[in-house]
Order: sequence, then structure tokens, then C-alpha cells
Amino acid sequence: NAQVVATPDGDPVWVSGALPGAVHDARAARVWRIGDRVAAAGLFGLGDKGYAGCSPAVLTPFKGRNKPEWKKEANRLHARLRSPGERVMAQLKNWRILRRLRCCPHRATEIARAVLVLQLREAR
Repeated sequence: NAQVVATPDGDPVWVSGALPGAVHDARAARVWRIGDRVAAAGLFGLGDKGYAGCSPAVLTPFKGRNKPEWKKEANRLHARLRSPGERVMAQLKNWRILRRLRCCPHRATEIARAVLVLQLREAR
């Protein structure tokens, strides 16, 4: 489990260290203090429903069924704004080495950060 921070344009900025795959995204965000760092920079982040309650600086979509239309519209807008970040995740996962890592988190961290550097280099 690695967390990724991307710009609104869809450029990857930061990849966290790796944690075991069983660690939930919200817990991983707390471990790496993503919400605190985003808030300290005077920014806000967009996360999926897995990040609900993680930090006031990380906005998540509304949960539940039978939502009123305004909540559905807010979720659609949230998804549109979050899509460049999702594309970054898809691009990083496109590297075959990251698809099925079966190694210690320390080695996975080194590999993920190397892939980030290669991805940034390739984007130039």
C-alpha cells in the first residue's frame, strides 16, 4: 500500500513509503500525515470514500444510498476533479514491476520511488 499525491494537472508529486497491503488507505494517510501536510501547505486534497474522516483537509464524496440529487451532483463533480489523480495511479500501476510486488515494504518503497522518478522523466 503506497499513497500518491498528485497535482490538479495529473503530475505525480510524492509517493509514500510502502506499508503492508492489509493497511487501509485512511490509516496509511494518517501514518504518513498526508492531511496534516496538505493543511500546513494551505491546500486541500481530494480522496475517495476510503479516506473519509482522515483529515478535514481531505475532501471525500458523500456515502450511502438514496442520496438527494445535490449530493449525487457533488459526488460527480468530486469524481471529475479527482480523475487526474486517479490517472496518475493508473500510470504508476502500468509499470509491470508494481503490479505484484511480493517483498518487504522497505524494498517496495525504493521500487515505488524509483518508478516515480522514471515516470516523471518519461513525462518530459
